Amino acid sequence: MSMSSIAVARHSRHDSLMWQLMSRPTTAIALILLAVIVVSAVLAPWVAPFSPSQLAIMQRLKSPEATHLFGTDELGRDIFSRMLFAGQTSLSVGISVVVFTSVTGVLLGLLAGYFRALDAPISRLIDAMMAFPDILLAIALVAALGPSATNVVIALGIVYTPRMARVIRASTLVIRELPYVEAAKALAVPTPVILYRHILRNLTSPLLVQCTFIFANAILAEAGLSFLGVGISPDIPTWGTMISQGRQYIDQAGWIMLFPGVAIVITVLSLQLLGDGLRDLLDPRLSKGA
Repeated sequence: MSMSSIAVARHSRHDSLMWQLMSRPTTAIALILLAVIVVSAVLAPWVAPFSPSQLAIMQRLKSPEATHLFGTDELGRDIFSRMLFAGQTSLSVGISVVVFTSVTGVLLGLLAGYFRALDAPISRLIDAMMAFPDILLAIALVAALGPSATNVVIALGIVYTPRMARVIRASTLVIRELPYVEAAKALAVPTPVILYRHILRNLTSPLLVQCTFIFANAILAEAGLSFLGVGISPDIPTWGTMISQGRQYIDQAGWIMLFPGVAIVITVLSLQLLGDGLRDLLDPRLSKGA
């Protein structure tokens, strides 16, 4: 088969996957909502009517109206504008955590699943890390590293790496026993080539599904850390920080907490629904046609 034929086959397979996702009502709605949130965050500098840090004390705690769609906070800052820029931060943290977790989790999972001598020590390390509640371990790591966006990404990446590693390890244990892998070993194919060409390429489905769940958990965890005051600096708007700053005004200006909370719920729910849809389509055991 020529390279052009392979490229066409892969392209059609991707198109088919997207079509199947869009044919499911819940997954299609999740994709649309997620796309709106991502595009709004990316275009925040051009879409936001005000600067996220612009103060207007005379306009403080104004309810939603035409000028301020989502109202203003205790310092007169436009909540709609702050939500758009906060979305940039929250989504950036989520994507960075996914990248961090994918690299470290895949590496540990491949090593543990393919090399029998490394399976026991890496598995014990994973079990030890998963013994701690996620949020408590994240708080401890951020407290040790210091509050910043980079340290939050590192802390959450360390927290969620064991989950990714366990999934990759389990899949690798199955794939390494398949005939084509055994044949590659018999032909003295270099181990790095086997890991990349014959194993890693077949881990795309569980990796993709796990990434969507980790993305959702990372956004939720970042909001929790910011709400507790141990995450990103309060000077940088995030959805969690906005909720934290508005809790003392919940009786007289509940919209300060309402809209960032709704943004978190919609984003996390959309990612979870997308992950469920991908899992159902990519796992033959869950496919209706199986």
